[in-house]
Amino acid sequence: MNGGPGSSSMVGLFQETGPCEVVEIAQGRLGTRARDWGWDRSSNIIYVDQPNHVGFSYDVATNGSLNLFTGEIKQPPTDIPSAQPAHTYLNGTFSSNNVNNTANTTQIAAYAVWHMLQGFLGAFPQYNPAVRTNRTVSGPVGVNLFTESYGGKYGPAFAALWQQQNALRRNNTISANKTLEIRLTSLGIIQGCVDDLIQGRYYPIFANNNTYGIKALSLVDQQTAASSFLSVGGCQQLIQDCRSALDASDPQNKGDVGLVNEACREAQNSCQETIVAPFGTSGRNPYDITQKMPDPFPPSTYLEYLNAAEVQAAIGAGVNYTQSNDAVNSAFQYTGDRERGNSIAQMAYLLSLGVRVALIYGDRDYVCNWLGGQAVSFSVAAQSPAYAPFFAAGYADIVVNNSYVGGAVRQYGNLSFSRIYGAGHLVPAYQPETAFTVFTRIIMGNDISFGDIVDLSTYMSDGPANATYTTKPPDQKDPVCWIRDVEAKCTEDQKRKLQNEEGVIINGVLYGDETDWKAPQSSISMAAGWPSHGPSSTIPTGAPPPTSGGNVTPSTTNIPTGVYTATATPSPAEGAASSMTLIMNVRLSLAGVLAVLLLHTSIL
Repeated sequence: MNGGPGSSSMVGLFQETGPCEVVEIAQGRLGTRARDWGWDRSSNIIYVDQPNHVGFSYDVATNGSLNLFTGEIKQPPTDIPSAQPAHTYLNGTFSSNNVNNTANTTQIAAYAVWHMLQGFLGAFPQYNPAVRTNRTVSGPVGVNLFTESYGGKYGPAFAALWQQQNALRRNNTISANKTLEIRLTSLGIIQGCVDDLIQGRYYPIFANNNTYGIKALSLVDQQTAASSFLSVGGCQQLIQDCRSALDASDPQNKGDVGLVNEACREAQNSCQETIVAPFGTSGRNPYDITQKMPDPFPPSTYLEYLNAAEVQAAIGAGVNYTQSNDAVNSAFQYTGDRERGNSIAQMAYLLSLGVRVALIYGDRDYVCNWLGGQAVSFSVAAQSPAYAPFFAAGYADIVVNNSYVGGAVRQYGNLSFSRIYGAGHLVPAYQPETAFTVFTRIIMGNDISFGDIVDLSTYMSDGPANATYTTKPPDQKDPVCWIRDVEAKCTEDQKRKLQNEEGVIINGVLYGDETDWKAPQSSISMAAGWPSHGPSSTIPTGAPPPTSGGNVTPSTTNIPTGVYTATATPSPAEGAASSMTLIMNVRLSLAGVLAVLLLHTSIL
């Protein structure tokens, strides 16, 4: 599931980890082709748009008008604003966007998703991984839950609730005959904003002192923000006040106690304004500090594709697709949800039950940066008595293939923290092969460094105490103006051209002239299909989409299978956490088919 809160999981499906990606086939024609490093290679996957109103989820289908310049939806439909081009103000069908018809806290969203899983697996038992051939009784539903960004809040709360619901089934508080046990195997958090009490202090530090040598904040501004975090009445104290009020007056996290909402909302707003927001003056992309705004990566091609009438008819969509939902975001903002909760304790609880907890962070993201993620891993270990050895574990190379080290991992037992080199907020979009490799090793219960079969009850990674690898930032990319993502992707000049109806729009992108559009390579169009039309070639092209962005590891030229298991670190080792020089042999092993609920969540 995506996060936001209010972001659609189609981001994860089409921009990151799904079995296919959207590409241009010809002028006026988009389609999909197989993704080389889709996570479906090692697991069955379900992507969930939640809470209600997000993405394709809806309560009551309601007509409205979408302003592409602002992303605002007016309901009921309204006339096109004066002087605004018709192609930037579209009538469509959306969810009602009634804030009373959606969740307003992570805890409420957790219950909704638990019920969704019960209903889905009850209605479609053929998709229940617990159902086995020649068995008349279903076993527990084994699930690996992966979340992203705001999933740092969602993931621990959802997972902990499922475990608690299992306990209620066992003591007959809820009917064991009418519900399914959802047994969590792994919780993976990608670029998670987990707890500002832990991560807040690392925003100004990362902005001034990162492994790319970028000074998005001056030293003076860094110190000012750091002092604000610790000051009387500052971010740290306000979060503590919020949680004290929460424990006293809203322990079930229902979001219906005004004084608690006010205290948590004040903490949330203060932390945002004094600690997080100063980065905005840098002009850099908060999701990838190496790039300036607007950043064309990852491409937004899928937004146009999912709103094509033939695509919506083929998938049975009841509403037009939108990537994020303001009503959901407003509902969560109102309760101060970001500063609520006890995510660290929830992850420690999961570890105590034998659940694998994996934290995965790209090193180019500011919004939920890896320094704060590393601090989260230490906090989880500190609340887990059996995980004291985690502090002594070293950073081992994440060996992705026979020539590439994709990051560094600290791992002890079921707890791991991975820093992924060259990745921004949407980690799998930037480093697809590395992300797939780490994901598969997690769900298989192997060591994340080499992919070996190990005894996790005693395993501890070996290497340096710190992940110190540094590199130069990649070149700046030229902006690409997708008209369904104007605010994030278009320059002020491009917005002016849209307003003045200058240029030409092809496949959802604004060009100065029709001759500026470049036809895709024939190998790409041959490997792509669209509703009722399959691809003429099933072999991946080996080339990324024309708009794809920096530091992506090469695709293969054949259909890839299995997952890489290393025997040593490549030599020379690009980005190696250590300086080992050994010879590597390749060994492929097929990953078992497991059920994975991707709660792909991002603060967008």
